[in-house]
Amino acid sequence: MNKAVPNYDRSRVPLYVQLASVMRQRIENGHWGEGEKISTIEELETEFGVARVTVRQAIEMLREEGLLDAQQGRGTFVSGKPKNKHWLNLANDFDSVINSLKNNVLKRIYVEDNADPPELRKGEAQLSPSGYAFLRSVQYNEDEPFSVVNLHLARNIFNKDRRRFTHSAALAKIMEMDDLTVAHAFQTLTIGVADPETAEHLKIGLGEPTADCRLILVDSDGVAVYVANIHYHRSCFALHADLMESYKRKR
Repeated sequence: MNKAVPNYDRSRVPLYVQLASVMRQRIENGHWGEGEKISTIEELETEFGVARVTVRQAIEMLREEGLLDAQQGRGTFVSGKPKNKHWLNLANDFDSVINSLKNNVLKRIYVEDNADPPELRKGEAQLSPSGYAFLRSVQYNEDEPFSVVNLHLARNIFNKDRRRFTHSAALAKIMEMDDLTVAHAFQTLTIGVADPETAEHLKIGLGEPTADCRLILVDSDGVAVYVANIHYHRSCFALHADLMESYKRKR
């Protein structure tokens, strides 16, 4: 029986990255168990309708991640599970977001004191009259990078404690400020793909899926004081919620 060949042209992601994503998913869900031999290169060629070089590139990508071990004359075996599997819950309450920062290590990699303002949607908030600083950082958990944060921070806020904002997570610091009232925290979650810079910082392949979060804090005057675009490593992200909670409250 002929198998349906995926339409790879629908994606701009390199072909071998698409194949590696499918193979990684098979390891995650136990289709290929740890220590087991995976399908042969010839079988993968036939199944996915790709060239041998594409299969080899996908295997090499997963080998570098520590998931596969290619043994000459024997085949390719599963050597590990993806790290950081779904430990981060992007919950829909603000306390959980703040608590998730406590054990993270931040590495600030770029700071621009007087940056162009962030793009805001109509009716979302007002731009800060003081302008914005831009801060890019990589967050680590257990020595592994899991997110890249691109942050626009209102300059009047940034100037209150420049050293701390350049060395630690801005979100936690903002919530400690007695003279600032956060009236809204708008969060939007989408699925994206890693651009060259994000891929480099997260140590993943170009075009691999990421969980993207846009978080905006708006003060009591309607000014956006914090606008962050966060790209999460796909293996650490999950969203857990009890869907019955709101249903029960309505009854």
